[in-house]
Amino acid sequence: MSGRYDHLDESSVRERPSRKGSRPRTKDRPSHEDAVVGVVVGVDRGRFTTRVGDRVVVAMRARELGRTRIVVGDRVAMVGDTSGDTDSLSRVVRVEDRRTVLRRSADDSDRVERVIVANADQLVVVTALADPEPRPRMVDRCLVAAYDAGLDPLLVLTKADLAPAEPFLANYTALDVPHVVSRSGPDGALDAAGVEAVREQLTGRTSVFVGHSGVGKSTLVNALVPLADRAIGAVNAVTGRGRHTSTSAVALELPDGGWVVDTPGVRSFGLGHVDPATFIQHFDDLAPGTEGCPRGCSHDEADCALDAWVTEGRAGDAGPARLESLRRLLRSRTGDERP
Repeated sequence: MSGRYDHLDESSVRERPSRKGSRPRTKDRPSHEDAVVGVVVGVDRGRFTTRVGDRVVVAMRARELGRTRIVVGDRVAMVGDTSGDTDSLSRVVRVEDRRTVLRRSADDSDRVERVIVANADQLVVVTALADPEPRPRMVDRCLVAAYDAGLDPLLVLTKADLAPAEPFLANYTALDVPHVVSRSGPDGALDAAGVEAVREQLTGRTSVFVGHSGVGKSTLVNALVPLADRAIGAVNAVTGRGRHTSTSAVALELPDGGWVVDTPGVRSFGLGHVDPATFIQHFDDLAPGTEGCPRGCSHDEADCALDAWVTEGRAGDAGPARLESLRRLLRSRTGDERP
């Protein structure tokens, strides 16, 4: 596909003009200098729930925004009734610049990105060690998405009472990904030590939770935010997969500061929008070695200059393991099943 379609999102799609014409009545658009800025914490059927200080303001999209995508985490400028009173409704007239953007595509061949969450700091990948079985390739894809978005990754491994964590963590030692291991009691509740360890990693930050249904993601959110009341689903005994319980992303404020963005359970994470040339820049010890790569190098081929870079010891003692981890992550974009 032509490079001119790279890194598109839904707002790039052009609408067919109306027969009555789409020319505005005036060339002068209001500047909305008196607009109030809030943070989107929920999206539901064209209504945006925002937080402005300590009050909740519900808004709808102003017509002048067109198809501009608005997601949880966006900082938006609003006009109209921003009092937050019951039945009040304001209008979103501007989406402020985003610091970070977590994206996914429909599949690996689709270069049109879907923005999931804006302005987050950390991607928390929640996976169970058993029931359902962990899927390392899915975790790899989430790590690629985190690096591409400029988010710090965190692995949270649940149900350590059913299986040991060490074999799974061995896959990520070279990547230095921080992790928390949690056990579950007979009633399914997470152990207090695990919950507290996760809380320490989240305080003061905006963290996005991603994971398969049934891994304990909503259980963890409920433990971190007691009033969240996120629905919890069971794992299907036949398929080994969980039932989707969260239907939309929502931002929840942590009691000790920071935000948790809970997202619906995922079964795939398209990475068609990720460019290997930019992804490699997140590996500071390996990126300089790509200067000798041939044009269009995938960094996983015979002529890749990274092999010589690592062999010469220029990436440090961990270089070989880091390079193999990098290539495993890159392969996760293409479905390459090489070990």
